[in-house]
Amino acid sequence: MKKLFTLSAAALALGAATLPAASVAAQGQISPVIITDVGGVDDKSFNQSAWEGLQAYGEENELEEGPGGFFYLESKSDSDYVTNINTAIQGGSNLIFGIGYKLQPAIDEAAGQNPDANFVIVDSVVEQDNVASITFKDNEAAFLAGVAAAMTTKTDHIGFIGGVESEVIDRFEAGFVAGAKTVNPDIEISIEYAGHFADAPKGKQLAASIYSSGADIIYHAAGGTGQGVFSEAKDRVSNDPSQELYVIGVDLDQDAEGLIEIDGEERHLTLTSTLKQVGESVKAFTEKTQADGFEGGVQTLGLADGGVDLTTEFLTDEVKKAVEDYKQQIIDGDIVVPEKPGEEMTSNEDADAEKAEDETEEETAEEAEETEETEAE
Repeated sequence: MKKLFTLSAAALALGAATLPAASVAAQGQISPVIITDVGGVDDKSFNQSAWEGLQAYGEENELEEGPGGFFYLESKSDSDYVTNINTAIQGGSNLIFGIGYKLQPAIDEAAGQNPDANFVIVDSVVEQDNVASITFKDNEAAFLAGVAAAMTTKTDHIGFIGGVESEVIDRFEAGFVAGAKTVNPDIEISIEYAGHFADAPKGKQLAASIYSSGADIIYHAAGGTGQGVFSEAKDRVSNDPSQELYVIGVDLDQDAEGLIEIDGEERHLTLTSTLKQVGESVKAFTEKTQADGFEGGVQTLGLADGGVDLTTEFLTDEVKKAVEDYKQQIIDGDIVVPEKPGEEMTSNEDADAEKAEDETEEETAEEAEETEETEAE
């Protein structure tokens, strides 16, 4: 059973941060389109979630799929981003979503060239008045996945497979490692990158190497490449049902991707999935724009507002309790999850203390400077 969350327009408004918002007057029926990254709308992850959110909006508002209603343009390579954005603008779309940080340069350029068009970039930031930026605290959900993995592993060896090394995927890796190390500082974590978000064979190859090295759980943040991770886990368990291997899914509840049948009985190889409410965010933003007009700015969504989360259906009661405890600590600010690999975990108290220390050092330096000036006089 999938765990569903509702991300309201109010939650989006509460998540707004850092940039001043620029409002555009409410318009008639909007015609939204999503431009996918190379994973495509059937990646069973990030892009698929965005398309499902836009489909839900279109169906609820009785729009037809296609130009003038709601639709998507699929990018097969990075070179398609600009072409697809131009196609959307020329086709009359007046709310254009770029799904994924890789579209940031193309959205930035298009927004500057088309000041009357409205854009949304997901997973990155574009500082222009006609662009809204929706980002997520992926590291928070990944931290909970790390906790679940470290408490479930029987080999004290787990793995992480990323798509392309980037600021966004850094958050997944950093959070996962921090969560696992919080539970077991000595746990072994194998980390690999595929260099692509749509290379299932590469994902399978990397998973084979990590499982062969003794890991029994792999968390992937690799889009369509992650399908290869599920494939490798299922092949190994099908050939030897005594093996207890798991995959942790990403962005959507990927339980179905790890489902196999052994001797007539279902076996779930998806231990859990980190959820990223891309679809709900696309739907909620489109609804808000339709009702109130377009509003630019940055919205950052995390555990506190339901922007990210973790499925718990197949976790033990002990692990579920730990996950909920850590989740609350993150929401309360008792834990601040690192965003970059190698960063230490902190709390709001640590941050406040560091700020106070810096202010004290500045005041001391100013006082010393004033003393020197007085003595010189």
